Amino acid sequence: MTDPASGPGASGSAEAFALFRPRRGRLVALGIVWGSLVLFGVLAVLLPTVAGNAIWSTVDRLMFFAIGVLIALLAWRYASLRAVPSRAGLVVRNLVVTRHLEWAQIVSVQFGGGAPWVTLDLDDLDTVAVMAIQKADGAFAEHEASRLAALVEALGEPSGPEVDGGAR
Repeated sequence: MTDPASGPGASGSAEAFALFRPRRGRLVALGIVWGSLVLFGVLAVLLPTVAGNAIWSTVDRLMFFAIGVLIALLAWRYASLRAVPSRAGLVVRNLVVTRHLEWAQIVSVQFGGGAPWVTLDLDDLDTVAVMAIQKADGAFAEHEASRLAALVEALGEPSGPEVDGGAR
């Protein structure tokens, strides 16, 4: 097992264990958060009245704003996608599920084909999406996928005899 600070794609321990987080998707999601709060807030205040009599009651206006808050919460969850590496393992926070993985559980890192983000192949034949590294981020995403692969190689230990059948 080698030190990730000296492994490929890692210039130092602090950089090797830096947080994985999308760039473009996060900016879009944060824009949706603030945009929906402002838009639904303004619309809730400006809902029509006729001759001074409210067509929309206060409860209606609050519920209208609550829809904007719900949209903002969903977008906030998307903005909070991340993968947090440490010497102990990797914590992957996706939209619905947060997974805690030990490095030894991760067999390989996949960042190709039609998948929009990195996927991890696990030793129990399961796969885990890492939505924090997205193809939409281009070269930055490729660098982050390489950094994650270097961490897996440096800190992962095969759980059985030879993982690749001894062909080294």
